[in-house]
Parts: sequence; structure tokens; C-alpha cells
Amino acid sequence: MKKKVFLGVFILFILIIISGFSIAAVNSAKHPSDYHIGISYSQATTSKKPMLALFYADWCSYCLKFMPRFYTLSKLYGDKFNFVMINIEGSKSDIKLAKDYHISSLPTVYIIDPKYDNRVLVPNSAYQDLAMFRQELDRYLKIRARLDK
Repeated sequence: MKKKVFLGVFILFILIIISGFSIAAVNSAKHPSDYHIGISYSQATTSKKPMLALFYADWCSYCLKFMPRFYTLSKLYGDKFNFVMINIEGSKSDIKLAKDYHISSLPTVYIIDPKYDNRVLVPNSAYQDLAMFRQELDRYLKIRARLDK
């Protein structure tokens, strides 16, 4: 009996330590680009999945606050969407994309579907509430499923 209790406590202790390291790794990010979520825009445009494109800048504190939610969404919806991070002050192609999408505030998130040549701007109010954001993503997936029929 004592061995089972000891083993249970030991496993719980190990899980707590692993969780602490995971949280510390996420909280140690100083810039949105430290997250490295998803694939490139060019890769996503050749995929059959729609993409969730985040336009950000490393100096943007709102972008940094949003990144844990974007990370969580990438884990929840990674099989349904390609996740793309576009630094508006990054490469020439990223700067051009920001101009093409008329980015005027940060962070900005678009659902982009190359299959249907469709762009949907996710409202800023959805960024604060993960449930509301998920509702928008699920709504889009339902519409896309109807189009695919």
C-alpha cells in the first residue's frame, strides 16, 4: 500500500515539475516571434486547409499578450487550419503581405482560404475571449463544409 501511495505522489511530483517548465517556457517569450507557431504563408497557400494568419510586430505588447491564445488555438485547430505568423516588419514578402491585407492595427487575424479565394477578418473583440474566437473558427468551418459539398 505504501509503495502505491509513494508511486502516486512521485508521478504527481514529476507532472508538476514538467508543467512548471512548460509554463516557464511560454512565459519567457519576450517577443511574439519567439513563439514560432505554424508554417510560412507560401507553404499555407499551397495547402488544402484554410489558414489562420496572424499579422504582428515584435514591439507590439498586445501581440505578445495574444500569443498564448494563438498557441492554444494552434493546438486545438492544427488539424483544420494552417497557422501562419506574419511579422509586418519582417522580410520584404511579409511587409508586402501586410500592405496587401491593409493592416492598420495589431494584432490582426485573418482566416484565409486559398481554395475559395476568401479572406475573413476576425474581429478584434474575439481576441480577448478564447471561447468567442473558437466560435468564429467553428462557424467558418461549418460554412466551408457546406461549400465543399
